[in-house]
Amino acid sequence: MSLNEFKHYLVQKGQNEMLSKINASPCGDLPESKIKALAELSELHLRLGDLQQRFHVDRRHKLLIVLQGMDTSGKGGTIKHVFRGVNPQGVHVSGFEKPTAREAAHDFLWRVHQHTPANGEIMIFDRSHYEDVLAVRVNNLKPESVWKKRYRHINDFEQLLVDEDTIILKFFLHIDRATQKQRLQERLDVPAKNWKFDDSDIVARSKWDTYEAAYEEIFEKTSKPDAPWYVIPSNKKWARNLLVARIVVACLDDLHLTYPKVDFDPSQIEID
Repeated sequence: MSLNEFKHYLVQKGQNEMLSKINASPCGDLPESKIKALAELSELHLRLGDLQQRFHVDRRHKLLIVLQGMDTSGKGGTIKHVFRGVNPQGVHVSGFEKPTAREAAHDFLWRVHQHTPANGEIMIFDRSHYEDVLAVRVNNLKPESVWKKRYRHINDFEQLLVDEDTIILKFFLHIDRATQKQRLQERLDVPAKNWKFDDSDIVARSKWDTYEAAYEEIFEKTSKPDAPWYVIPSNKKWARNLLVARIVVACLDDLHLTYPKVDFDPSQIEID
């Protein structure tokens, strides 16, 4: 499996630029049924567990995975179902909600940089520094003269990480409005999901078109060869999870990871 197999999910000039024109349902390269998808995902869990261990002991690279998407797109669910079975010592998750007073007193990347991965680590961002050109823009929290400059800062920041041997994968979990409506309604109808509902979800939903426009500009200005954006069809949770798992496994496969060579002959050592 190689990343080259997933180029059609990449945001490139003239491709995957307008969200309203991108199908949020599974494409033809995914299994036809949920049962087949879950079977493949179970196999990928085993492969990912082995690759993550090799990645951790190899320690030549770092991996940053960025998850963004509309409310209910399934960022938390993706983390739960894709990274099942990995060693938690080498995989970490950071979420970025509204900045604290201390965080807001610094530059917008200050709180983010502290959570970037170290050698051999996989770091997953559940929301990210992109909120500072997304929520900030949509909700008019900063003037345009401020957030417009941040695209350049973000590109420079990500290039710094790449220059320090960080691999960056950015996933936009793409759902349509009808799917979001269904998932929000489930949060009201199912008692066990009531805790997930927040009035702010309705407010954000009313700004759907504005969020789409903001994401489209994010894709245009920050999808780079070394820090690409993948648009993941996420109307079906099982398809979303499988596709993200495939891409992460392919990324690690492309590194041709091996265990470090030792400077002794294990067969010559006897343990009493």
